[in-house]
Amino acid sequence: MKRPLLLAALACSAAVGAACGSDDAAPLTDDSDKRAVTRACLEAQGIEARESGEDELVVGDGAPRIRFFLTAGEAEAAQFGGDGEGAEHIGPALMFVEPEVNRETEGLLEDVENCLAEL
Repeated sequence: MKRPLLLAALACSAAVGAACGSDDAAPLTDDSDKRAVTRACLEAQGIEARESGEDELVVGDGAPRIRFFLTAGEAEAAQFGGDGEGAEHIGPALMFVEPEVNRETEGLLEDVENCLAEL
């Protein structure tokens, strides 16, 4: 009696395992990767962004630049420690912006801030 049950369980696990390697499966997004989540949010709004180094995201032509940390506390500590001079602290990120902000850039900054606020 136990043997048919074992064979059925093995057959089911083999079928499930075969489906895991499907070529038409959508790519998985890791929600813990704050940089990737923010980049996807920006690109969904038509804003170009590219990764830089291990923990930064560059928006558009280089302004703003966003540096990501593991926690909001770590980002705040970096700012108070002098590593975030001139940056805006938004959750687990520091957003560095050029001092000259024109009307075009203001709309972009608002979109970036909204994406960072969703982290």
